[in-house]
Amino acid sequence: MALKGNLQDFSATQLLHLINLARKTGTLVVEAPQQERARLSFKEGKLIYASLDGQDDRLVSVLQRAGKISEELARTIRARSDIKDDRELGLLLINAGYVTQKDILESVRAYVLDIVYKLFTWPEGVFRFEPNVLPVEGRVTVSIDLENVIMEGSRRLKEWERLQEEIPNLDMALRFTDRPDARLRSIQLTVDEWRVVSFINPRNTIRQIAQYNNMSDFQIRRIVYGLLQAGLVELIPPEGVEVKPPPGAPPAPTVVPPIQRRPAVKRSIIQKLIDRIREL
Repeated sequence: MALKGNLQDFSATQLLHLINLARKTGTLVVEAPQQERARLSFKEGKLIYASLDGQDDRLVSVLQRAGKISEELARTIRARSDIKDDRELGLLLINAGYVTQKDILESVRAYVLDIVYKLFTWPEGVFRFEPNVLPVEGRVTVSIDLENVIMEGSRRLKEWERLQEEIPNLDMALRFTDRPDARLRSIQLTVDEWRVVSFINPRNTIRQIAQYNNMSDFQIRRIVYGLLQAGLVELIPPEGVEVKPPPGAPPAPTVVPPIQRRPAVKRSIIQKLIDRIREL
């Protein structure tokens, strides 16, 4: 019997659990109402690859998003026509000393998991399982146990629901509370948190900051929630634009203009101060 149905009747957790127990080999295709489509590939019940329509899943893009190679190097690679596939590219980069095998596998693993965890936040959509269909030849694959994916995905789903309640609208901006220099000096921030902090500006929306730093909605909400709870920032309407209403609210007379892939974010006025704090 073909495995197909609707996420409203069969959740992502149940799907992965079934694939794991049956040690399935093939590709699960999930289509969301927002015209998003994800493909998850499995081999004998283990997750080996994932891709999302509209998102470049070639190794060069995966490594660039992970910060393993520079934008300039990525452009050079894309301009070459003699590289056959991702595996060949991986060997070339390793031999040239740009990355290690560990860098490649960790980047692909993070990319795959980010797509899978996103599925847990899709409340509805249709799915079908295509037996024995595997990723395009030449892709770099990994081997991930589904038990850990299911546990982490379930935890993230609960956290996602809470974060959506706390920060329902990503088209809001952020500004620092009083004396950011003194407060930032006494708090230990992660690298990703520093990246967000460095772009806090009344003209930059949370969505723009996330897009500039290649962060998912879940990642940016988690970081902003932490900054809010620490009392470092507060939510404000962005300067010069009309804020989109949250889902379910009456439509506003105007909407925020479409955001480009690399939005015109502006560095915070305290960026020099932050750089000094980093050097302490």
